[in-house]
Amino acid sequence: MFNDIGPLELVTLVVLAVLVFGPEKLPKMIQDVTRTIRKIRDFSESAKADIREELGPEFKDFEFEDLNPKTFIRKQLDNDELGLKEIRNGFDLKKEMADVTDAVHGREIESSSSSASSSSGGSTGGSVDMTKKSEKLEADERPPFDADAT
Repeated sequence: MFNDIGPLELVTLVVLAVLVFGPEKLPKMIQDVTRTIRKIRDFSESAKADIREELGPEFKDFEFEDLNPKTFIRKQLDNDELGLKEIRNGFDLKKEMADVTDAVHGREIESSSSSASSSSGGSTGGSVDMTKKSEKLEADERPPFDADAT
């Protein structure tokens, strides 16, 4: 509950509590706060038990923590019924980005997939040249019109 409070902050809270409530009232206040927290926990647990009882036996392993979207998504992704771990482990983002960059700049991609495709008898000759080359126009010639670019 208080995992992120350091020792200096804890001492500061104690000093503030003594200053605000006084040394005479502080033990009574601590008892009242702990009693209230205990009542809230008991109320919460009884409400959870009532909800589980009303849902029936098919929801006996229902966890209220699963209602948190982060927890629900994490639990669903850890459940590997769809084979997502294989997909996630087989996808190397850095390698894919380097391949795209090399293709855009016209460099030869040196990977096992391109060597396998070229050795399998592909007649394309390897990679596709995706660089834009400027063509020289005649003095009275207009540049080509591209309807998709406008």
